[in-house]
Amino acid sequence: MGDSFGIAAYRSRQQVMRLNDMLRREGIAGTVVSTPREISAGCGLSVRFELNDLSAVRRVVARAGSANLIGLYAYSPASAAGSRLRALSMRD
Repeated sequence: MGDSFGIAAYRSRQQVMRLNDMLRREGIAGTVVSTPREISAGCGLSVRFELNDLSAVRRVVARAGSANLIGLYAYSPASAAGSRLRALSMRD
């Protein structure tokens, strides 16, 4: 996975594991990782994915239908511009 990547943050570890399994079954690379500090709420775990897979991840997240989703984020290396996280829309 490259320098920039996507993060799906949840309030529930069970939902993190479920999404990771659903992505794997769809052939989408995902990894369970520690949630970045900038996302203050949650269970401490998130699913990391390639930003190239964002449309497919959105479809899987919508199908999962969890109210425990905090959000989808793009994570980039630290820069002078400020935050490394950018919230992503759930719509294409």
